[in-house]
Amino acid sequence: MPPLWRVTEASYDSFGELLQRAAGFPTYLPWPMASGWQLTDFGVVVGAPGPVATVTSVSGMSPVDGPVEVTLISEEPGTGLGSRCAGTVHSDPGAEIGEQAPSFKVRVDGQLAPLWLLSSTVDDTSTDRGVAAGEARGRWLWLVVTPASALLLLREEWAIADVSGVGASLLEMPYGGPRAAW
Repeated sequence: MPPLWRVTEASYDSFGELLQRAAGFPTYLPWPMASGWQLTDFGVVVGAPGPVATVTSVSGMSPVDGPVEVTLISEEPGTGLGSRCAGTVHSDPGAEIGEQAPSFKVRVDGQLAPLWLLSSTVDDTSTDRGVAAGEARGRWLWLVVTPASALLLLREEWAIADVSGVGASLLEMPYGGPRAAW
C-alpha cells in the first residue's frame, strides 16, 4: 500500500491540506454534519498515479449508544486502507459483497448506495465495531462504526457527501477531539 498521509491534529487548515493532497478524490463526510458531531481524523493515500484512497472519522453522541465514531473510507480496489481501518482479513470486501441482498442503503451524493455488513477480525485489543462496505462512484466505500450497535443509525435518511468541492461551508464544521482508533 502506498504511504498514508494522516493528520496529526484535525483543523480547518489540515483538512484543506487533505483536500489538496486528495486532488478531487472523493472525500466523504456525513453531510450536513449533525449538531454536536465533529471531524476528528482524516488521511489520504497517494500512489504513483495519484490519490487512491481517503479516510475521514467523525464522532458524536447518540441517544441510544452514547459516544459514536464513524469512519468513512473511499478507495480504489486493492488499496487496503478500508481493511486496515475495519480490521478485516482481506484488502477488499470481495466475496462478502453482493452474494445476498444488501444489509441497508445510505445516500451518497443524493443516490442510494447499497452496503453489506462484513465480518471483522476481533482480538483482545480491538473495539466493538460494525463494518459495512459497498460501492460508490466506482470505488469501494467502507463504513466502520464504533460501537457496532450504532450501525442501526444508518438508514436511507443518513446521507454522506463528497466534500472535496464544498468550500467555505467547511469553515463552520467543528474540528478536534481524539483521533480515531484505526
